[in-house]
Formats: sequence, structure tokens, C-alpha cells
Amino acid sequence: MLQAFKDLFDAFTEPGSESPEAHTRALRLATAVLLVEVMRADPTLNAAEREAVMARLHKKFALSDEEAARLFELAELTARGASDFYQFTSRINESFTHAQKIAIIENMWQIAYSDANLDANENQIISKIDGLLYVTQGDYIGAKMRATEAAGLAS
Repeated sequence: MLQAFKDLFDAFTEPGSESPEAHTRALRLATAVLLVEVMRADPTLNAAEREAVMARLHKKFALSDEEAARLFELAELTARGASDFYQFTSRINESFTHAQKIAIIENMWQIAYSDANLDANENQIISKIDGLLYVTQGDYIGAKMRATEAAGLAS
């Protein structure tokens, strides 16, 4: 476990010298941190949002329950210590396609809507990260509409 923390730390501090495995772990962590940040933005943390993050990590990265839980825990810890989103979004921008970045935004909306209540802080976080990922306004709105519909909140 300590080696995994060291590898992730090294991946963020020395991105050019990382192994392919460390690069993959760093991308997973960057994505997980963004998803956790939506959960953390809601002042009333609840089980629905935590479960939504876990489900997305499990599905997106084909992780076991234990691996998803460890990634979630590491993402929470990393999010608490982060001063901005740039270190995470820049890594994603270097490696993900536009479609993959739209999927992240849609996952963020799904987490925000998982408790059937969109908090203003959640909206602000997603909007900020959307800009840092260079997702177009049309794709941002489309992702939000799909998440709203999936949550059964569409009118």
C-alpha cells in the first residue's frame, strides 16, 4: 500500500518518468478526485452520493469492490490536500479523448443528482471542472440533460 502511495505521488510530481502502470493509476486517481469533489461539494454528505462515486469508479475502471474502495479512500485523502483542480485536469487533458472527458462530466452530474437534489456548490464545481477539461458548452449541457434524465428528474 505504501508503494502505491509513493507511485501516485511520484506520478504527480514527475509525470515524465512514470511507468505505464503508474500513469494508469495516476489517471484513475485524477478522475476519482474529480468525482469525489462533487460529493464533497454537497454540504450534506450522504450515502447515495458515496455509493454513486463508488459505482462509477467500479464501472469506469472495471475494479473489484476492494480496489474501488481503496481508490475512493485515496481520492478523498488527495482531494482534501489539493489546492486546485489543475493537477488533475491537466493530466486528464493529456491522456483522455474529448468523449472520455464528456463522460467524466456526465458522471459528475450523475453523482450530483444521486440524492435527487442539486446543490449550488455541486453545480459550481462541475462548471469549473468542465472549463478546465475544455468540454464545449453544448456537450456540457448534453451531459447534464442525460444525467437529469437518468436520475428521473427530467420534466
